[in-house]
Amino acid sequence: MNSVICREREDMAVLTVDDIIAAAGGEIICRNAGFFTGLCIDSRKIREGELFVALKGERFDGHDFLPQALGKTDGAIVHSPDIAPIPGKTIILVRDTLKALQGIARFLRIKRDIPVVAVTGSNGKTTTKELTAAILGTQYRILKNTGNLNNHIGLPLSLTKISDEDQIVVLEMGASAPGEIRDLCAVALPDYGVLTNISRAHLENFKDIVTVRNTKLELLETVGVAVVNADDRFLIEGIQRSGFTGKIMRYGIESPSDIRATNIMLYEQGSAFQIHFGENHSIEVAAHIAGMFNIYNLLAAASIGYLFGIDPMNIKRAIDTFTGVPMRMEFREFNGVKIISDVYNANPASMEAALRELTRIRKGRSIAVLGDMLELGSYEEKAHKELGRFMSELSIDILIAVGQRMALAESEFRGSMYKLSSAEEAGKLLRNIWEKGDTVLIKGSRGMRMERVLEE
Repeated sequence: MNSVICREREDMAVLTVDDIIAAAGGEIICRNAGFFTGLCIDSRKIREGELFVALKGERFDGHDFLPQALGKTDGAIVHSPDIAPIPGKTIILVRDTLKALQGIARFLRIKRDIPVVAVTGSNGKTTTKELTAAILGTQYRILKNTGNLNNHIGLPLSLTKISDEDQIVVLEMGASAPGEIRDLCAVALPDYGVLTNISRAHLENFKDIVTVRNTKLELLETVGVAVVNADDRFLIEGIQRSGFTGKIMRYGIESPSDIRATNIMLYEQGSAFQIHFGENHSIEVAAHIAGMFNIYNLLAAASIGYLFGIDPMNIKRAIDTFTGVPMRMEFREFNGVKIISDVYNANPASMEAALRELTRIRKGRSIAVLGDMLELGSYEEKAHKELGRFMSELSIDILIAVGQRMALAESEFRGSMYKLSSAEEAGKLLRNIWEKGDTVLIKGSRGMRMERVLEE
């Protein structure tokens, strides 16, 4: 097997001032350096040779940090006409610095002209992106998003890292409102799309779950090949209605699929199963990430590997050695108490999947330490109450509810329940009530900072 070449790199191809003007428009206020080795939006992290992009957000304005940035490097893109020429520096004035960043990313993507794989869906995006990059990385040099920088700023910033040595780009795409996947596609121009699933996530800016599906399906307007979860009937129905005319590759467990899993054995911290590529080829894999939902993520990544002609044994080795993504279904043990730490984010579907894992592996009491599910809009109250009923059906023994929203589960939950306002309080309580043999799940939306439960 070739050595894995897959990085979240700090370097990029050299970008000239003429390239920047061609990609972003604008005019030169003053000029010294003729080229730059990267882009940066953080004055604290910028390095010599990089170009500072002064973005303006709701809570900050990069122009306020221009002196600090130019103290470390020789150039900046600004949109404020009040910036005066600075001797020895290159300053480029544009109408919109965010549009300039996105334009430069698109320019570099077109210039490099290599395959781009985009991953979207309600759950499993980051894990699927990492798995896809790992599988493709066994035979190709891969560029991928750094962490989960998957939005209108993070994705183009990741794409500007593209270099002449890269052969495939793998990008995660997130959306919190209609039109956002379309906008990201306009920057990245993906050739291949992966649609993991559709569920009630980030509903705050969506009318309903049909709007969520339609937003994710914006990916189909750009890609020529779509890799889709055949077991998600709601997703498949949307694809059939979309009029997509490109190639569709289905993966799944229960429904007829091009790539499918059989002979599944779930273990406490992993699984073993067989992946079938069509009717004639299969491999046996031993994954080190837990849960049935992760088998779908593995199948999605394996499907992309198959499309790119990755040797099946390289697919197997990549899956067998993949150890997961930080803050997602991490297993720990303290004094005989098993901990499932799944604290990166939460929505109704991912909560239910994690709770099923809790009840599947428990031997003693099951304790769920759950923080609010955020960004659910008008569905918020109903979702938390439904979760309380779901936990009762699973016979969860103890619920430690963190936040006002999770406290709404009380009316539907039949086990013992504690209502607290912070993750720190939950950590102190947990330390006092857990017993040897207990199994604990800790999960909540990112804004709840549920990792602080374990810090306590």
